[in-house]
Amino acid sequence: MEILVTGGLGYIGSHTCVQLIEAGMTPVVVDNLCNSDPEVLNRIEHLTGAKVAFCQGDIRDEAFLDSVFSNHNIQSVIHFAGLKAVGESVEQPLAYYDNNVNGSLVLARSMHKAGVKSLIFSSSATVYGDPETVPLTEDAPTGATTNPYGRSKYMVEQCLTDLFKAAPDWSITLLRYFNPVGAHPSGTMGEDPQGIPNNLMPFIAQVAVGRRDKLSVFGDDYPTPDGTGVRDYIHVMDLADGHIAALKTVGEQAGLHIYNLGTGQGSSVLDMVKAFSLACGHSVAYEICPRRSGDIAACWASTEKAEKELGWKASRSVEEMTSDTWRWQSGNPNGYQS
Repeated sequence: MEILVTGGLGYIGSHTCVQLIEAGMTPVVVDNLCNSDPEVLNRIEHLTGAKVAFCQGDIRDEAFLDSVFSNHNIQSVIHFAGLKAVGESVEQPLAYYDNNVNGSLVLARSMHKAGVKSLIFSSSATVYGDPETVPLTEDAPTGATTNPYGRSKYMVEQCLTDLFKAAPDWSITLLRYFNPVGAHPSGTMGEDPQGIPNNLMPFIAQVAVGRRDKLSVFGDDYPTPDGTGVRDYIHVMDLADGHIAALKTVGEQAGLHIYNLGTGQGSSVLDMVKAFSLACGHSVAYEICPRRSGDIAACWASTEKAEKELGWKASRSVEEMTSDTWRWQSGNPNGYQS
């Protein structure tokens, strides 16, 4: 079974490619390398012993996508490709709408022409906005997003929902991620953001390995146990396994399928700093800074629906998330350029 994986050399996409191969499937990777590294392809092949088809190009290039579909027997698409930094989205909203929303529409058009009707979309818990209550279930209100990144994910969800209404023979799965962290347990693959990290865990890891002086903790006056933001951190390998479960369970089943992918547990920023300090064996320097625009106090998932319908549940602990990240970062202090 050939599976088109857009953004397949990115952080989540690359780990999912490994798990696809382990599950006996064949990923066909599309990536424009704007926020990834070609070395990732070598790491995937080294880990799996499989040769991976890689098509370099942009999902907004419809002719390019058409050629990919014509050259491969694609049965389903997992769509990761997209810009993902909240802060950057506030500064560059049009780039986010062009890449994330327009790119998804071009992909859907190309799929339609090729007769491929199975799509798993990489959505986000940001579609829920600032929740009134937690944990968040899949039927919680969406749309009150707090930044252009979240709005772009919400817009794509709406576009795909309308597509399904018009074409009910499609299988469209919206996977709402919470906060992916961690790395492949081998230490050979992990998160390698370009420039200054926008997410917590790679920033902590770069401080721990000596690339950065200290972590900025944005706000310690939230209504949470220690005043710092609380999130549902999920190991990237659990997240990858969630895609395999969705593909096997509902990937060929017509319908609009929506699932949260999280652990159902919340951890604060300082909780993660303490856990990482234990993993790396020394304290991680940090300073408290003012709150950041677009951030919310607390957010974690209800995972009951995914457990019941997909037979999937996150199993890796915070200790595994931090120790696997440290194994990756300490062995690759400069990421894939080490």
